[in-house]
Amino acid sequence: MKIYLNIGLALVAGVIVGGLVNIMIVMVGPMIIPPPEGIDMTSAESLKENAHLLQSKHYIFPLLAHALGTFVGALLAYKLAKQYQVLVAFCIGALFFLGGVSAAQMIPAPIDFILVDLIFAYFPMAYAAISLAKGATKE
Repeated sequence: MKIYLNIGLALVAGVIVGGLVNIMIVMVGPMIIPPPEGIDMTSAESLKENAHLLQSKHYIFPLLAHALGTFVGALLAYKLAKQYQVLVAFCIGALFFLGGVSAAQMIPAPIDFILVDLIFAYFPMAYAAISLAKGATKE
């Protein structure tokens, strides 16, 4: 029973911390790359109405947010889990992937961004977090 509690807590911590990283990057992005006049980048409705005004540069921070949020969440979950660490980290990747699929359905974006996001921002980042964590423990 103790191991299941540990795994559950590792998953919850990974989702919360990864989500916070995601949110922080999404909030900082428009300060660095300002959106076109009149678009609220934090509002799905505003994005739907004004998606045609966005350029490729406006998708950099959402992609970074998804990738780094997943990476940090998976790394933390891996480090906290005492057993099944790889599975726990990939579960974080899967949960964030499902969030990405949901976001792709709710918020209009160019298909190339959606494909790059779904292909590279979730499972590869979980794998990178696992590789980093394994490499750090070998020393």
